[in-house]
Amino acid sequence: MLVLLAFIIIFHITSAALLFIATIDNAWWVGEEFFADVWRVCVNSTNCTEIDASFQDYPTMQAVQATMILSTILCCIAFLIFVLQLFRLKQGERFVLTSIIQLMSCLCVMIAASIYTDRREDLHKNNLGLYALTQNGNYGYSFILAWVAFAFTFISGLMYLILRKRK
Repeated sequence: MLVLLAFIIIFHITSAALLFIATIDNAWWVGEEFFADVWRVCVNSTNCTEIDASFQDYPTMQAVQATMILSTILCCIAFLIFVLQLFRLKQGERFVLTSIIQLMSCLCVMIAASIYTDRREDLHKNNLGLYALTQNGNYGYSFILAWVAFAFTFISGLMYLILRKRK
């Protein structure tokens, strides 16, 4: 049982780390001369433009930002509740709340990555003429990490439901 708990703790911490990296790092959409994320667009690593109200589809980008932040916060809260429930509740009652919060984190990261996938072209249109440059690119590793974090948080949430009945 201790090995299983250690695995779940490491898995959960890995999920949180992936969410932090995907939320913070500037590599959701990358090309030869630029890189972009949910916070800014950088050309040649020196000319960075913050994503603000001047962007055409700013409310959609705010939705992506908010759901990524919320997923990261929920993942961290789920871990704290897991540690508290580990020693406080009796068998059969453990980890249900942790599982629910972790699955909510999973849902939030899925929503953020799905919105970004669907609206990526609109998200990088702005008044600064960067659209022509950012049109030719590929999804970056932060975007991929967001989808990997989705899978990890989903699996973690299911593991907590399964683990609640173990002694």
